[in-house]
Amino acid sequence: VQLQASGGGLVQAGGSLRLSCAASGRTFTRGAMAWFRQAPGKEREFVAVIGWSGGGTYYADSVKGRFTISRDNAKNTVYLQMDSLKPEDTAVYYCAANGRAVAVRPGSYDYWGQGTLVTVSS
Repeated sequence: VQLQASGGGLVQAGGSLRLSCAASGRTFTRGAMAWFRQAPGKEREFVAVIGWSGGGTYYADSVKGRFTISRDNAKNTVYLQMDSLKPEDTAVYYCAANGRAVAVRPGSYDYWGQGTLVTVSS
């Protein structure tokens, strides 16, 4: 089971990035997929989650209205569209998957991607 995250990079404040996370080795059509992030010196924090049907989306207050999570079950891929980026969004972003309902705690996820770095300059 592997999750491959991509799409990170360097962007100016106010810009946009789209992260992708492709799952292979097992389908997660009926499980939640989520994004977390970890900034230097800080704990990993929840960003967004989406249920298996594409519903059940939840966002951290800090990204609500700026980030959009979506998924394509035919491709076993989840996306995170990030708009109006701020310097405080700078972090390594991780995708995660489970075979169960949506959750916001890292401990609720069994599979993790390797992370992709997002750097937002002021």
